[in-house]
Amino acid sequence: MTRDDDLQRLILAVHALTRIAAIDTKNDAPGAQWRTLTLLRDHGPQRLGDLATLSRVSQPGMTRLVHQMEEAGLLARGIHPDDSRVSVVSATDEGLRELDRWFDALSAALTPHVADLTDAEWDAVRTSADALAARVGLQPEVVR
Repeated sequence: MTRDDDLQRLILAVHALTRIAAIDTKNDAPGAQWRTLTLLRDHGPQRLGDLATLSRVSQPGMTRLVHQMEEAGLLARGIHPDDSRVSVVSATDEGLRELDRWFDALSAALTPHVADLTDAEWDAVRTSADALAARVGLQPEVVR
């Protein structure tokens, strides 16, 4: 096995675990909603087109999603400070609270699927998570 094989297996396993846990939560909100809130939390307010690019969706698709999320009170649109013709999308306090609740529900749903990992396996997960998070600029998660 090569390192590329290892990375591919890691990506596929994480995607599979996330899908399984998302299904287990029985939450019908689209994954794009949680991804959008996470991006806004991590990167701050964004122009709609920039948000679509970050999320890897079309601008019309992001426009529809933002409209739905704005109606639900999860997002707000404002005016760009340097160009009043441009709107900027930001997460609302309610949107961030919902995101926290989603991550809590996702973690709770995931727990039974990984409950039998050994201490050595958890150490490997932690080491991998720390190493990869550092490569993409994520700060270590603060334990709540």
